Amino acid sequence: MTWIRATYGPLAMATALAVAALIPNPWLAAAACTAVAVALIRPWRHNLGLTGGIRPFLIGLAVPLAGATLLFTLGTLTGWLTWGPIDTPQLLRFLITNTAIAVLLEAFPEELTLRGHTYTTLRHTRPWIAAAVTTALFLTVPALSSVIQWALTLGTHNPTLVPPGEDPVSYLILLTIFGLTLITARNATGSLWTSIGTHLMFLTINRITLYGEDRNAGWSMRLDTPDAILLIPAYLLLTAMIFHLTRHRRIATSCNRPVLQAKTR
Repeated sequence: MTWIRATYGPLAMATALAVAALIPNPWLAAAACTAVAVALIRPWRHNLGLTGGIRPFLIGLAVPLAGATLLFTLGTLTGWLTWGPIDTPQLLRFLITNTAIAVLLEAFPEELTLRGHTYTTLRHTRPWIAAAVTTALFLTVPALSSVIQWALTLGTHNPTLVPPGEDPVSYLILLTIFGLTLITARNATGSLWTSIGTHLMFLTINRITLYGEDRNAGWSMRLDTPDAILLIPAYLLLTAMIFHLTRHRRIATSCNRPVLQAKTR
């Protein structure tokens, strides 16, 4: 029963994405995605990890930003990256619109269904099993969503393994690293808001740097060597390492607190 309930998370997310894909307006599509995901998860609600408020969310934003800043700076100094001019007003407009849509369409519903519902359901098993299975189910969401969209459109939409235009192997490898990083983010603070913040920052960084020109983000980055693309998974791995160290420090602090309290009595 536990394993069946765990698969409900990616199914709920895939359904939400499929419904959103049928709505041409991006704002309405994003709102519909979150609404459907919340409605489907609500009957199964339990400890999803939505605790801690703004602090864990800010941690989730700050850690990947720091990791990306460090590695992109090194990449620039070594001649791997070249940056275009900054259009500040356009960049600010992009950050506002991208944040709203990315949170509603991806960051919040995906974390709620996967790192919230699915991972919480499996946490009574060994930690590495819960992380591996949750991440594996995360990889099925694009294909499952495509199939559901095909059903909703009565066969007019062709199912695909990954989003159109993506190389399947590269996409799934990056998604695996991303999924494991998001689980590490949640475990670092014990709050789902940390993985939501990490998810949002990852999308924001990539859309400004890799796809800045295509998305009219007001700033963009050019890869001057094919190897530069490795900086993306590299900063995700650095992010995961930082979160892992943060979690161990949190656990050590909580274990030492009763000892310190006893000594001060």
